[in-house]
Amino acid sequence: MRIAIFGGTFDPIHCAHLMAAREAADAFELDRVLFVPAGNPPHKSGTATPYEHRLRMVELACAADRRFGASRLEEGAGKSYSILTIERVRAGLAPADTLYFIIGADAFAEVTSWHRWWDVVRLAEFIVVTRPGHEYTVPAGARVRRLDTLALPVSSSDIRSELAAGRRPPELPEEVFQYVRGAGLYK
Repeated sequence: MRIAIFGGTFDPIHCAHLMAAREAADAFELDRVLFVPAGNPPHKSGTATPYEHRLRMVELACAADRRFGASRLEEGAGKSYSILTIERVRAGLAPADTLYFIIGADAFAEVTSWHRWWDVVRLAEFIVVTRPGHEYTVPAGARVRRLDTLALPVSSSDIRSELAAGRRPPELPEEVFQYVRGAGLYK
């Protein structure tokens, strides 16, 4: 089995996230892409959108592809360290299974600043989604597969601004937009 972890705040999840996951699943023959909303990301000051809302938006977006699933692995008040998520997923896999970690080039460029980064690169193979203008070096021991097919200039902060202005951003899946509207998020 080939499974990939795709983590992030997903505040909100948008079409570029889904496209990156779909392209990675197709290119690397992934059986499952596990979307893991961060409960309390250590590299961000936090999110104003409660975890349950972000998880629900991920669940709705994941319904578009049978290979996608939402996970509560990082739910809770503790810091959401990638190594802990990787260890939890790895514990449920067979020895012959391959574990990937989907990540943007900008985030991968900072991987050596992560908690226990040397264990992260040892336990997972990276699928790095390249973005224009973001260069990165591969740390010793890291296994990297490049996903060069994407160039989507979409940001969650821009989407939140559009939603706050009362507009429907085209980068937001319809099901997610309906949920955002119904829950009164990003006003």
